[in-house]
Amino acid sequence: MGRTLVIGDIHGGFKALKQVFERAGVTEDDQLIFLGDYVDGWSESSQIIRFLIELSGKQRCIFIKGNHDAWCEDWLSFGGGPDVWLFNGGKSTVESYNGYSSEELDLHLEFFQRMKNYHVDENNRLFIHAGYSSMHGPEKEVYSSNYRWDRTLWETAVAMDKKLQRNSQLYPKRLLLYHEIYIGHTPTQDIGISHPVNKANVWNMDTGAAYRGFLSIMDIDTKEFWQSDPLPALYPQERGRNNDI
Repeated sequence: MGRTLVIGDIHGGFKALKQVFERAGVTEDDQLIFLGDYVDGWSESSQIIRFLIELSGKQRCIFIKGNHDAWCEDWLSFGGGPDVWLFNGGKSTVESYNGYSSEELDLHLEFFQRMKNYHVDENNRLFIHAGYSSMHGPEKEVYSSNYRWDRTLWETAVAMDKKLQRNSQLYPKRLLLYHEIYIGHTPTQDIGISHPVNKANVWNMDTGAAYRGFLSIMDIDTKEFWQSDPLPALYPQERGRNNDI
């Protein structure tokens, strides 16, 4: 058995994905769990999806669906997307699909449709793109969009008193449901950190690859992690989702 590796938000940064795979020494014996947001940002979104489809035929992979992936899925399904998507990285994704055949577009659409909302492993570790609001867990979530958009789970973990014990009546019920929770969606740079962050039992793997940060991959058993170069260094002629440069 190989390792179980979790990968944060990629946002079209295929060069970064290849770099962290090399730095982590990924082999076909490793299980890979991707937390979503494969597309939107840098220029190689479609190339990432093509690579991941091929990768899934070689080794154990779990693909969680992010909010940007849901947008891209809608575009592949209906041929259009909201302005808010286009302004937040969607334009580069659409451009990356120039020249694709209808057959390959259908193959990519099927890949998005097969992505999971969340995954719970045999050790009661939850993998989800953003979070959930129900105190009974994601399976009881009223609004499935929370799987891809919720930030209250992470905000709760960040704001918690570090001295609070799990047996306290004040301990958030949502966090008691799982041994560990792995998320993306909210860049760790928001709290001034550029590497994977652990708060309570939540691990945030989004280290800002869409912007000026890094793509991160981590061994969930040892907590050893590897990072790419900053994405602007890998795509010096592009803006990613940095609207101010």
